[in-house]
Amino acid sequence: MADGPNPAYGTINWAMVGDWALLDPANDDAFWALNLMKYHEVAQYRDGRPAISGREADDAYAPFKSLAAVGATMVFVADVAGQPLGDPTWDRVAIVRYPSRASFIAMQELDEFKKAHVHKEAGMDFTIILSCTPSGPAGSDGGDGPLVMVIDQGGEPVATGDGLVAAFDVEGAIVGDDRTYQRATFLRTSDPVDDLTSATSASGESFVLVLDPFINSIAASITGL
Repeated sequence: MADGPNPAYGTINWAMVGDWALLDPANDDAFWALNLMKYHEVAQYRDGRPAISGREADDAYAPFKSLAAVGATMVFVADVAGQPLGDPTWDRVAIVRYPSRASFIAMQELDEFKKAHVHKEAGMDFTIILSCTPSGPAGSDGGDGPLVMVIDQGGEPVATGDGLVAAFDVEGAIVGDDRTYQRATFLRTSDPVDDLTSATSASGESFVLVLDPFINSIAASITGL
């Protein structure tokens, strides 16, 4: 988002971000930015540097210092191990907890963030970034069974049983396309993922992803443990 008006990898929701800029600080609290990422096979740098993969370019972007500067924390990063439902096919999922919407806007103006953003522009083919808030108490970051993420546009909530990791309401897409979503649910399930996919597909253009996390503290970021 550093070099608007719109990055190559998606369309910014200027109406929502504009409303954020006008928020009274007393009404501006934490939110979770859920990033769905699809990479270029070869990063699209414009300065003629040696070719690397889109994933490698995103690894070079990794804005941990900029996040820390505004009090934000990367609470989840996972490669996509399988995607039984949804289009496009995603490569990676990440979640950042921001202390406020003002902090997200402030990060866009940091010189270090702007400098690193060239790597994201080069590596990312398409991204959807959803602003989310927890819809209830979190479960556990551990547990048995595959970790599955379901993003849906409505209908009946996902049945999580004892496998709930976290459930979020979606405020809106910060970056994306013209699709809108209502919920994002993370769960561990011993049931066949195909059964979960069949139940979810009735709710519209939804996503079901099986994830292989290497940073995983979603539930802890909600409960404060």
